[in-house]
Amino acid sequence: MAQFGDYPPNLAMQDALVVRQEATADHAVVPYTGEDLLRPKLGPANPYKDDTADTAQALLKRKKNVLTGTAVETYISEHTFRSKHRAVERGDAGRPEREFLSSAQLREQAAKLKAQRQAKGDATIAEGDNAYVGPWAKYKSERYEQIEVDDLAELGSDEEYEIVEEDDGEEEEVVPSGTVVQAPAKSLARRKEVEELGEETTTFHAESQYDYLGRTYMHVPQDLGFSLQKEVGSETNFIPKKLVHTWKHHKQPVTSLRLFPNSSHLGLSGCTDGTVKIWDVYRSKELLRTYSGHSKAITDLSFNRDGAKFLSGGFDRWIKLWDTETGQCVNRFNSGKTPYVIRFNPSVDQGHEFLAGLSDNRILQYDSRAGNDPVQEYDHHLGAINTLEFVDDSRRFMSTSDDRSLRVWEYGIPVEIKTISEPDMFALTRSTQHPSGKYVLYQCSDNSIVAFSASSDKFRQNRKKSWRGHNTAGSAIGITCSPDGQFVVSGDTAGYVCFWDFKTCKMYHKIHADSAGGAINCVAWSEQETSKVFTAGAKGDIKMWD
Repeated sequence: MAQFGDYPPNLAMQDALVVRQEATADHAVVPYTGEDLLRPKLGPANPYKDDTADTAQALLKRKKNVLTGTAVETYISEHTFRSKHRAVERGDAGRPEREFLSSAQLREQAAKLKAQRQAKGDATIAEGDNAYVGPWAKYKSERYEQIEVDDLAELGSDEEYEIVEEDDGEEEEVVPSGTVVQAPAKSLARRKEVEELGEETTTFHAESQYDYLGRTYMHVPQDLGFSLQKEVGSETNFIPKKLVHTWKHHKQPVTSLRLFPNSSHLGLSGCTDGTVKIWDVYRSKELLRTYSGHSKAITDLSFNRDGAKFLSGGFDRWIKLWDTETGQCVNRFNSGKTPYVIRFNPSVDQGHEFLAGLSDNRILQYDSRAGNDPVQEYDHHLGAINTLEFVDDSRRFMSTSDDRSLRVWEYGIPVEIKTISEPDMFALTRSTQHPSGKYVLYQCSDNSIVAFSASSDKFRQNRKKSWRGHNTAGSAIGITCSPDGQFVVSGDTAGYVCFWDFKTCKMYHKIHADSAGGAINCVAWSEQETSKVFTAGAKGDIKMWD
C-alpha cells in the first residue's frame, strides 16, 4: 500500500487515497484541492465575490448600491440596536467597551466608595458633634473646596457677611433708600405696547351707522323681496352652482365663521391676526365693524341666542364678550389656558351661560352675569377639548377631545353619564348638529364624517352613516348641514367644498373653492335661503356661493 511519504510534499496533503476492500494494494489519486473542498455546493452564490485574487482592481470591480459604496442587509437584535443608539445619544459611541470586573475588584471599588462616606454618628445624639445621620450621611467630594465653619467669625443678629471685591478704579453710585428710580426707556415702551394690546377697540367701516329710520345693521332687512324670518328648515335646499361674492377684508387665514342666528343677514369671522369682523350679506355686502382686542389668533366664535352678544376666544388665553351692535367689550374671562372651543347655551332660561373647552383637558362653565370666575368645571377628559354640542333641549352636552373619546354630560353636574372610547376611534375635531336634533355629526381624523345619535338614552355611533371622499387628516376642517337636513357639507385640505346626501351618504358635488389649493377651514349654510353657502380658509377670502 502506498503511503503519503511516497509522494512529493506538495501532493501528500492535497491528494486523497482511496482503497478498495477487495483489492490488496489498489489505490487511486484524486486531485481535490483545498479550495475545492471548501467551496459551497448548495445555496446562492455571492454576487460580490470575485474569482480572481482579492486585489485593488478586483475591489474596484464590485458594484456600488449606495453612493458611498456597497451596503449589505444584516440583522441585529432590538437590544443591540437600542444600546448602540443610546451610546450615540450620550456621546459614548467612540469610547471603548466597558471592562468586566472580577468580584474582588468590585469589592475593592465598593470599599473605596464606602471610605469616602461620612460616619453615620451616634443614634443617642440628636444635634452637635457625632450626631446621628444614618442613611443620610454625605459623601466627601474632592471637587469642592471644603471650608471650615469655625474659620468664619460668628456674626451678630444685625450683621451680615461682607463680600470684598477687587477695586477697578470706578466707584459705584449708591442710591439712597426710598428714592424713586425712573424705568429705562425700552421698558416703558414695552409696557405701553402691552397695555395697548390689552385694550379692546372697535372700528366702524360703513358710511352711516343708522339708516333713515334710525336703525342699525342689527335690524333684519324687510325689503329684499323674500322673508328672512321664516321658520328654519321650512324650505327645500339645493346645492349651489356658482360664486356670487367674495369678501377680501382679512389678510391672513380665517379660523372661525358664524352667521347671525335665524336671519343670517350678517356674517362674523375671526382671523389669525386677532381681529374679528362683521359684514353685511345682502344690501351693500360691505365690511361693517372690526373688533380688536386679542393679541394672538382667534380660536372660536359663538353668538348668543338672539345675536346681541358674541364670544371670541384666542390663543392669548382670553375669552371676551362683545356687544355686537356697539363693539364694546362687555366682559373678559381668563382661565390661564387656551380656549379651543366656545359655546353659548342655546336655551332661553340659561342663555347667559356658556361653556369653554380648554387646552388643559378641562371644560369650564361660566355665567356672563356673575363675574369672571367659572361656576362649574368638567375635568374627566385626558386631552385638549375639540368640540362641544348641546343636546336634549340643552339639558345635556357632548364633548370630544384629543384623547379620542366622546363624553356625555348632564349640564351643571361635573359627572359624565356616558363615555364612548373605542380602540378604532380617531380624534373628532369639528362637529355640527343635524337640524332634526337626532344626530351630531363629527369630522373624523381618518378622512371621514361620522354620526352619533343624540337622543335621551341612545348615545352611540350610527355605523351605517359615514361620509367619505374628502381629505381632512391633520387639520380641523369645519362641517355643517343644510337647514332642511338633506345635505352634509365639509371643507377640504386641498381647497374643495364637498356635498353629500345625508340619507344615502353619497357624494353629490365638489366645488373647487380655492384655486391655489389652500385648506377650506370654515363652511356655513344660510338658514333662510335655499342654496346660499359661505366658505373661508387659509387664503383669508370669504366666498358666497349660490
